[in-house]
Amino acid sequence: MSDRVLFPTSTVTDNDNRVRQPLIFGGIPEADGWALAPITPRDRVHFRLDHEMPLDQFRADLPDGVTVSYDQGDGLYRVDGACGSASVLADWVRAWCARHGCATIGLRAETGVRRRAPRGLPADFLTDLCRHYGPVSLKRLQRNMSTIRMHLPDPDDLGQQVFEWILKAVSQYDETKGVPFGAFLATQLSKWVHDLGRNAHGRTAADTEHKQQKAIAAFVAEHQRRPSEKELAAFMGQSVATLRRNSQTVATLNGLRNLQSLDGGPDATEILLPDSSEAPDEILGEAEQTLLSHVLTTACAPDPTARPDHRAGQPNVLGWATWYLTTWGGRTKSQLSADLNTSVRNMNVYADRVEQGMKARLAELVD
Repeated sequence: MSDRVLFPTSTVTDNDNRVRQPLIFGGIPEADGWALAPITPRDRVHFRLDHEMPLDQFRADLPDGVTVSYDQGDGLYRVDGACGSASVLADWVRAWCARHGCATIGLRAETGVRRRAPRGLPADFLTDLCRHYGPVSLKRLQRNMSTIRMHLPDPDDLGQQVFEWILKAVSQYDETKGVPFGAFLATQLSKWVHDLGRNAHGRTAADTEHKQQKAIAAFVAEHQRRPSEKELAAFMGQSVATLRRNSQTVATLNGLRNLQSLDGGPDATEILLPDSSEAPDEILGEAEQTLLSHVLTTACAPDPTARPDHRAGQPNVLGWATWYLTTWGGRTKSQLSADLNTSVRNMNVYADRVEQGMKARLAELVD
């Protein structure tokens, strides 16, 4: 009988080869790099101001061992100190701001915050880590790209935002929990995408839109069709009246996304417009919503040649609300009449003034 082995014994070796090798950043294994700048607990005070403070002076006056960071995008200040100092730091911040003519907004003290300072990591380690996880993050964000493009249409801005999110994940990642950094980053990215809408349009409106879209998607997946108003209300556990109010919030949010700044004109953008003779009848179906919102606001502005005490010399607020909310807000004139406590006839008078101004403005743009 032969002693030949019928089955090779290389299985163990193959399994060993299939184990993912540790990532090396700047010549340092990833797991060893986190130990160079361990995450530490601290107390933190978050706040905003009614106007920008002299940050260098504020930093120089801080007590020993206390640091401050400023998120320019959110306008948020964060003051970090030793554990147990949250209430004292909050009082100190209020007093300092009062002395320097600043008023704090939304000041909040938080205890036991665990954070890492990214600057404590070796520069080569941090550079290689960002270079590795940048493309990984972009691939992970493909499912959220429709939302991201609403807020970050420029690819360069998106790339910069991704690296900011990676650094944010580095500061929050706790390696002692046993979760790989890549998995932690992936779970946080979707949350931070949602925060783009919160920061731009407010937490309540963004959360309401998010819940409605999730409910609609779940209903479609289950029934292969979009829900009716009553079905969606039942699916979300709300009354129809509540759903209508929330739908109004979502509709207004979507309308706001189409508004142009009052200071920016559409002249720099090439947009195809309908013929001026057709604009009165086809204005909503032919022209771009962003252009219309700008024209609408212009048509409601006070006439600079009119006396301030005359109707034409004042902003046409009622006309703006009538056009905007019935065009983009999903409201009827009867609903607005009840909400604004005015007659439909009065609303039509002011809306007609707006229509005349919009026709004139569109004619100018076409010419």
